[in-house]
Amino acid sequence: MKQITATGQTVDEAVESALAQLETTKDRAEISIINEGKKGIFGIFGSKPAVVKVTVKIDPIEEAAAFLQKVVDSMGVSAKIDIKRNGKNVTFNLTGEKLAILIGKRGQTLNSLQYLTQLVVNRVSNQYVNIIIDAENYRGRREETLVLLAERLALKAIRTKQDVPLEPMPSYERKVIHTALVNNKKVKTFSAGADPNRHIVISPQR
Repeated sequence: MKQITATGQTVDEAVESALAQLETTKDRAEISIINEGKKGIFGIFGSKPAVVKVTVKIDPIEEAAAFLQKVVDSMGVSAKIDIKRNGKNVTFNLTGEKLAILIGKRGQTLNSLQYLTQLVVNRVSNQYVNIIIDAENYRGRREETLVLLAERLALKAIRTKQDVPLEPMPSYERKVIHTALVNNKKVKTFSAGADPNRHIVISPQR
């Protein structure tokens, strides 16, 4: 956390001095007035400078992005992070080379990066932030695959009249399965097990 104490003939001067030293702006800082100062006689004798303490506010998104960039760099991958904010939902889109390393088998590495970045952002944020990390449009392609998988296994559940369990998935992927089959009156879906083995079960309506 960047913090500095500065002085000036007035509070405004002290604040401007602190902001310049911290290389930040007023809207991104917390300002505490320690002493409002005193002009003194003829503006000279007995005068006291104004004293302020200025602290740079932590931007949770920038903090999370810096963490993610550090991890990606440590993996030997040259990638740029593009940030898209939509309320409490924030997407970090990775672009660059060798992104398959960051995606991993069935997106497992990407999911792990997303989980860790989620922890970082919500450790310093005053309100819950949902982080999504994507690379090479993997999330979009994965969602299409999951929808097709859901439809195929729903047919299997109907044909065999037995429950069909799916492989363990993170919560947002389970939601894709639920949503894909919500209007299918011949099956129902529910989650079973505990993380990291929590999974969807597609069950025929009896």
